[in-house]
Amino acid sequence: MKQVRQTSTVNSQVLDALRAAVITGELPAGTLHSVATLAGQLGVSRTPVREALIKLAQQGMVRFERNRGVRILQTSLHDLEEVFALRLLLEVPATRRAVRLLTPSALRELRQVFAAMEKAVAVHDEFRMWERDRRFHRILLEASGNGRLAEYVDSLRDMVLRRGVSTAHRSRSLEDIVAEHRVVLERVEDGDADGAAEAMRAHILHTAELLVAQEAGAEPGTVDVDLGWTCSTAVPVSQIET
Repeated sequence: MKQVRQTSTVNSQVLDALRAAVITGELPAGTLHSVATLAGQLGVSRTPVREALIKLAQQGMVRFERNRGVRILQTSLHDLEEVFALRLLLEVPATRRAVRLLTPSALRELRQVFAAMEKAVAVHDEFRMWERDRRFHRILLEASGNGRLAEYVDSLRDMVLRRGVSTAHRSRSLEDIVAEHRVVLERVEDGDADGAAEAMRAHILHTAELLVAQEAGAEPGTVDVDLGWTCSTAVPVSQIET
């Protein structure tokens, strides 16, 4: 890990550095680390490291073990299902709401980010594509008006990334992934809130099904992924009897 300079933003830098180290496997799953050692590697005091680890523990990325240190955790297939269930429950209605609240500047950025995704795929820059993919989702989440939701979904994505798993080049191509985002963008541009929400649901569900099957060592569609219950069947408030 690169050392972090002592600045006013040291806490966020430490959090970013530790999260990246877990996601990339620089801090492998199952390994145990002391706060002091990590602080030494980053060139900072123990306090920002401890605070960052507490946040990562809340996200399920690490676990504090009494008198031993902090252990890097490994997610299971069930964990993956839980993560995608939460994303479906949160991102689908957030997308629907975002279409109704999206400002011209946010829509402009969404188009620019999508164009950057296409450009990254054209030059086979997978890392850049994933960065833009993440920003694409973040724009819609922020446009829904709920900042906490946007932060939480970001942490859910980290839980998947730290497994080092991806459907790219295994279950589908980068072009396929971009195509799914294109459908979402088209529905957003049309002002079709329900259509955009359904396109987002289809994208997240497809990703979940491919990843779970892939990690189980099975063919896509052969593993039962129990996410159907996340489909909203809420009754409008106007129809609820009082």
